[in-house]
Amino acid sequence: MTLKNTTILSVVALALNGCGTLNTVLRDDVAATRELRNQKTYCQSIPRVYSGLAFDFCLLNAAPDYTGVLLPLVLVDMAASGVADTVVLPYTIYQQNTLGNLGIYWRSSRS
Repeated sequence: MTLKNTTILSVVALALNGCGTLNTVLRDDVAATRELRNQKTYCQSIPRVYSGLAFDFCLLNAAPDYTGVLLPLVLVDMAASGVADTVVLPYTIYQQNTLGNLGIYWRSSRS
């Protein structure tokens, strides 16, 4: 495998790992909200319909990333999440009606 192929494969793997739709639709709610809390987002909840895009917007609405790495990955992921969210739209509409928004709760340091 060439260096170019290895680099492309690595970028695709990282993008899929951080894909908003995969984080919110295919993983349980606890895992998705843990990821957003780890990024120190200011979002309190996200809708389940187009949750991948909402996940990515919450990443943009987080504490500043001074490395500059997060922004390009999130922007690329927003395009992929938009397509994936449209594909799973019937399922997420059902989930939204059944479960409501996906809450991102912060734990108090005093508890």
